[in-house]
Amino acid sequence: MDTAARTLVSPARLRRPGARRVYWAIVALVVLLFTVVFTGPLYWMVTGALKSGPEVAQIPPTLYPQHPQPGNYAEAWTALSLGRLLLNTVWYAFGALAFQLVFDVAAAYAFSKLRPAFGNALLGLMLATLMIPSTVLVIPQYVTVIDLPLVHWNMLDSPWAIWLPAVTNAFNIFLLKRFFDSIPQDLMSAAAIDGAGPLRTLWSVVLPISRPILGVVSIFSLTAIWKDFLWPLLVEPSADNRTVNVGIYAFSQGLTQNVVIAGAVIAAVPTVVFFLIFQKNIMSGLTAGSLKG
Repeated sequence: MDTAARTLVSPARLRRPGARRVYWAIVALVVLLFTVVFTGPLYWMVTGALKSGPEVAQIPPTLYPQHPQPGNYAEAWTALSLGRLLLNTVWYAFGALAFQLVFDVAAAYAFSKLRPAFGNALLGLMLATLMIPSTVLVIPQYVTVIDLPLVHWNMLDSPWAIWLPAVTNAFNIFLLKRFFDSIPQDLMSAAAIDGAGPLRTLWSVVLPISRPILGVVSIFSLTAIWKDFLWPLLVEPSADNRTVNVGIYAFSQGLTQNVVIAGAVIAAVPTVVFFLIFQKNIMSGLTAGSLKG
């Protein structure tokens, strides 16, 4: 049986004269094109932060700073109060992550292994929310935040206004459930024979082998809170509680464009560095559990 991997171009075609050169030329061109498309905005942002105000507004724009001004970053840090904004964002992001790891893992474990009554129907309804545009849900979520049902609690200007809505993440629950589905039932049965209950099995058996997918969910959770703008703008109106994106928008009045761009660069650095460090974990976590057997 031929187990060779199938490719877009067959090996026989690549062995023709000049075919390999054309193939690799096309591959290099496509890679270069996508590199320019994806890194172009980042390059413009970083170089724009080093330009003077008139040079940033110049048309056509310059490809690199004529007279670099690294002091723009220091000015942005002070004028935009980026230290406090970053601390606020870290607090919101890791708080939301903690709640998601507790409740989303519990929900996915219940759907996958405990099989509650009407579990498939509930999961289907939960996944159906992924088809609803997020902007449609802004008004009902905001009404809920300003008057939490039953307890009538106004959560505006508190971390709970960001933490609690972040828990209801159907996509993360689906990712976790798919991974839990791939865990062999023999492990679950062995834990039950040893006297472990559902919670002990989750803690001692399921979670230790679920680190890849937990890493992916953590990365998605942190970046979602970090890059969000509309929801924090609505629920954190106080200047002391703003996230970094909202703070840059609010404090940018009266500042030159190059200083604002420098602030945006500083705000983007943590997520870019975080991705570069854990990009292998993202790919391994997304593919883990996709094959059973």
